[in-house]
Amino acid sequence: MATISTVYTDSKKHYEILDGLRGVAAILVVAFHVFEIFSGGDHVKQLINHGYLAVDFFFALSGFVIGHAYDDRWGTMSLKSFFKRRLIRLHPMIIMGMTIGAVLFYFGASASLFPRISETAVWQLLLTLLVGYVMLPVPPSLEIRGWTEMYPLNGPAWSLFFEYIANIFYALFLRKASVRVLAVLVAISAAALVHLAVFGGHGDVIGGWALDGAQLHVGFVRLLYPFLAGLLLSR
Repeated sequence: MATISTVYTDSKKHYEILDGLRGVAAILVVAFHVFEIFSGGDHVKQLINHGYLAVDFFFALSGFVIGHAYDDRWGTMSLKSFFKRRLIRLHPMIIMGMTIGAVLFYFGASASLFPRISETAVWQLLLTLLVGYVMLPVPPSLEIRGWTEMYPLNGPAWSLFFEYIANIFYALFLRKASVRVLAVLVAISAAALVHLAVFGGHGDVIGGWALDGAQLHVGFVRLLYPFLAGLLLSR
């Protein structure tokens, strides 16, 4: 009987340029957040004002890579196998990030940066950590940093929350979609993104990290166009 490793031997072309682009995008995200600290919330002083769009590039890259890697494997791959492979790929990083965030919060967090730290009991910290381990967004009652984030111990994990949603959508629906259907979905999602950018009231599309209607709307709009476009490009 063939094992998973033999069935899924990596015979696909490896695009080294994508590794380079991934690295550049990661540096941009880090630089954006570093300069964000020194800008004091003033967008004019933010030297890399649109660095956050590198996250949207990651979504596009994810759509392309998932389509390229898995589209032609569904004859020999079950949903369970797909989700297992994606968990192995994504979840160790999530657990590591949450753990580091919890340690830094407990031993080094500043009350001036995180208003709720003095009110946070150890059991609340541990509960938030466990909830974060399984990638469930925390409700406002468990938001221990005071920044209204889905994942207060690892703020950037909101993008992985949407990455998981994209993987689920792909496995259940998008893998079966034709190129024509995907093209229509890309056009609709592009229109939604333009609408958000023009009429969203902020002149940008930044957001997606909080568990409320407005932020979830931004997050899904930011996810759908690049992920669908990347998937379409892979085909």
